[in-house]
Amino acid sequence: GEVVTWGAGVCGGDSSAVADKLAAGVIAVHSNESAFAAVKEGGEVVTWGDAECGGDSSAVADRLAAGVTAIYSTKSAFAAVKEGGEVVTWGDACGGDSGTVAGRLA
Repeated sequence: GEVVTWGAGVCGGDSSAVADKLAAGVIAVHSNESAFAAVKEGGEVVTWGDAECGGDSSAVADRLAAGVTAIYSTKSAFAAVKEGGEVVTWGDACGGDSGTVAGRLA
């Protein structure tokens, strides 16, 4: 499916920067307080909204390019579960930074 957004950009209402990726193939959309994460066919994740709350997933984009099967969120972070069980996190430090336990999430 296609995603259409509206409202304040800082709250995820403006997805124009990723509109081409949201035009088709979206199978699920997840949200937190100020950001969104869409899962596409094949498991690619597309994010937008407040960068500090997970709207910017560029730091983990290579790991979100395919194979994501589920997404969970907190108030300001996301966690994606990939085929095989790897967990990828992004967003603010309240759940988005899993660096100290990364080896246990692979």
